[in-house]
Amino acid sequence: MPNSQYKILVAEDEKLLAKALVLKLTKAGFEVVEVHNGEEALQQTEKTTFDLILMDLVMPQFDGFHFLTEFQKRGSKIPVIVLSNLGQDEDIKKAKKLGAVDFLIKASTPLSKILELVNSKLNI
Repeated sequence: MPNSQYKILVAEDEKLLAKALVLKLTKAGFEVVEVHNGEEALQQTEKTTFDLILMDLVMPQFDGFHFLTEFQKRGSKIPVIVLSNLGQDEDIKKAKKLGAVDFLIKASTPLSKILELVNSKLNI
């Protein structure tokens, strides 16, 4: 599978959605690591090099904004796509200011659209 060279980190505390994302991305041939909070996500990025990160904003331990802040401090160039149900303009602006390359509203974005965006960000 051509996409198997790409590693994606999914940070999502809603376990059903996380499983659905992992299944969709794995079926598309990606190697996927799943975590359920911002702290685990940061720890994973210290151990493994990812090509892309899908990040929820509202999570336990620390949230997606905290993750983005810490990640930005490290000077990482890994693209982060935020998947959240926080859809206020200030949330979107804040996430992008902290380095998110895109922002999707979970409730209104089908998995197929998320996969399309992942492919486009990885130039596939």
